[in-house]
Amino acid sequence: MAGRWLAGWMVLVLWIGPPSRCAGAATGIVQCEGQTYTYLCLRSSVPGPRPAILLLHGAGDDPKNMVEAWSSLAAREGIVLIAPALPRTPAFEAMAPRVFRCVLEEVARTTHLDSRRIFVFGNSMGGYLAYDALAFLSDRIAAVGVHAMGIAPEYDGILDQADRKAPVAIYIGDRDPLVPLAGIRRTQNLLERRGFPTRLTVLEHHDHDYYAVSGPVNADAWAFFRLHPRP
Repeated sequence: MAGRWLAGWMVLVLWIGPPSRCAGAATGIVQCEGQTYTYLCLRSSVPGPRPAILLLHGAGDDPKNMVEAWSSLAAREGIVLIAPALPRTPAFEAMAPRVFRCVLEEVARTTHLDSRRIFVFGNSMGGYLAYDALAFLSDRIAAVGVHAMGIAPEYDGILDQADRKAPVAIYIGDRDPLVPLAGIRRTQNLLERRGFPTRLTVLEHHDHDYYAVSGPVNADAWAFFRLHPRP
């Protein structure tokens, strides 16, 4: 998988983020692989098939904070937000793509999702899992966005599992103390060599704090996603 917790970059982040405010977001429960998982879903009131973003939070963070960070943009654009609670156990990473599939299927039972416009955005630890989704859910997702995370060299092989080369947008601060810019550039080169259309944005004077830049990053990621529906 894309890198066990603490593997490769040796990153342990206890970022809690801003106060949680997710009015209108409903908590869901799904059974997958014999276990129970929870998620938040903020549904759009716009009729018809809607785009969706699977939001993957960082270590020590909360799905509510991710939904809150995207909620204004989602309201304007009619986006369905889906944010699973991510266990901080190494065993979860091997199951993560299957759990994401279960969550998406559960939401699709009650919400009319546009199957060509299902995207993934992950922050930090969630970025590890976003790369897993890129590799193992290529039949379901259209494009991926990642803030502050790359692929550790020992997990480069996951990209061989992808049936489709989905586009990737990566965001990294030039002052991130936890994730070296050199490693992110290596990830960009790796993805491009393997045929994944990749765009890297280096944020000046920015560290590891996603919520400090979530407004412009989310807007840019959404503009990127809109250009890349699944064929």
